[in-house]
Amino acid sequence: MRLSAHLVWAIFRLVAALPLPALQAVGGWLGRRRRGRGRRIAEYNLALCFPELEPGQRQQLVDSALAGLGQGMFEAFAIWTRPRRALAWIGQVHGAERLQQARAAGKGVLILAPHLGAWELLNLYLAATGPGAVLYRPASSAALDEAIVRGRGALGMGQIPADRSAPRTIIRRLAAGDTIGILPDQQPRLGEGVFVPFFGVQALTMTLAPRLSQRAPTLLAWAERLPDGAGFDLHFEPADAALRDPDPAVASAAMNAQIEALVRRHPEQYVWDYKRFSLRPEGEPERYGPGTRRRHREPPAQD
Repeated sequence: MRLSAHLVWAIFRLVAALPLPALQAVGGWLGRRRRGRGRRIAEYNLALCFPELEPGQRQQLVDSALAGLGQGMFEAFAIWTRPRRALAWIGQVHGAERLQQARAAGKGVLILAPHLGAWELLNLYLAATGPGAVLYRPASSAALDEAIVRGRGALGMGQIPADRSAPRTIIRRLAAGDTIGILPDQQPRLGEGVFVPFFGVQALTMTLAPRLSQRAPTLLAWAERLPDGAGFDLHFEPADAALRDPDPAVASAAMNAQIEALVRRHPEQYVWDYKRFSLRPEGEPERYGPGTRRRHREPPAQD
């Protein structure tokens, strides 16, 4: 690791020394006070996805969701740097027998884990229970990426960069009996997905996960954050049979519907500050306004 990555790692470990209730309290406090681009994206997404809420109710949900994001960030510092302690935060594992049965089939297991609850803890649990790997997009900062890769691999979980060779790598590892984790609600590139409904809005949705589900037993999973620093419950649920439909649009729509049903149980634990609907079908206007764009520094003036 480069020096800057070691520095990032040291910061992670320093913060992670706090007990879980303190991590969540500090993270939640900072998240609720978040302003600017991230809050505006969350407000817009929740207005799209929950139009039935009154403005006051929606604002409360925005605050709760941003608090959850802050908690998740601080939890991740501990999960990456102190994995054995973090595993002790897990209470009940609902559907653990489904994971065991799927592994017993010997065909590998595909885990679809949406951006809901503490997905980093779910990754840790999977690493502790058998060989596997997760598909990920590298962070924009090289130092941050090195630190995160080190943390996620602490208990032996492999990591597969989301590049053009990823599908072949995943298929090979599934054939070897590994467990593969994918975040299925991440917006793919144009040409790598189909537009299907998500909360009633057309969303570009990956076709990779449904295609892979035709090759291996598939479960949806998430780590539920319990109130008052009481830890987490894990959930493993069978994927809808329609995910294996040969029509990519049917399969991807079924996947989105199942993810949406999970999110509606605890919408405050979902990642709403992400531009899930930024890519639009041809002819449809952009969904996000100027206030949700990143600021780019102006290039220095030339003499």
